[in-house]
Amino acid sequence: MLNEILPFHFELDKITIAGASLWSLALYLAFSSVSEWVIDQLNRWFNFAERSLYTSQSEFDKTRQARESQNAFYASVFSIVPFLITGALCNWFLEFSLGPSWGISTGILACIGSGIYELGRRDGSSSD
Repeated sequence: MLNEILPFHFELDKITIAGASLWSLALYLAFSSVSEWVIDQLNRWFNFAERSLYTSQSEFDKTRQARESQNAFYASVFSIVPFLITGALCNWFLEFSLGPSWGISTGILACIGSGIYELGRRDGSSSD
């Protein structure tokens, strides 16, 4: 379908996309405190940038709650981008050094390990 629309042909490697996605998920789970910090910073920046678009305070306050909720959603979605880039770099390094099949297999192991770590971290923080 996409080949019919575009006048040129390009290839997407499914193994690379899967490996980078697995590594991104593993990094997102392992560094959840960093992801929360990124979400907070993006949310703060989105709210600041949107405030500059309004000239009157009353107009700004009318839809404040809805806009802040929308900005929090956008911040959580865009917080994935640094982890996608880092996961793609990890996958590229593993494919370059060990071969193409190692990116997926080590990505699965990293996802399992970081998921177990995150469950233990949350359980430990809730028992305090």
